Amino acid sequence: MKGRDERYPDYPLFKGLQRPLEFMGIQGRYIYWAAGSAGGAIVGFVIAYCLAGFVAGLVVLAVILSAGISLIILKQRKGLHTKKNQKGVYVYARSKKK
Repeated sequence: MKGRDERYPDYPLFKGLQRPLEFMGIQGRYIYWAAGSAGGAIVGFVIAYCLAGFVAGLVVLAVILSAGISLIILKQRKGLHTKKNQKGVYVYARSKKK
């Protein structure tokens, strides 16, 4: 009768680094936010270029990109997962109704 080790050999299993995905300093879901803001900036540039000219297109491109980057930086500082921070003082007069 063969032992358990002989019948089922162990193989190394790679389970990842257990860290969030990161690309150029942008982590996790904010990579999608960055791609969306870049795509929106390009679409905005094309629309503004067709309607008002090259300079207006550049202005729209710069505004959308800077807004997207600043939003990503602000959100990423709070953490990768969204947390609701309730601001204010809450006073509970009663906990149960009798």
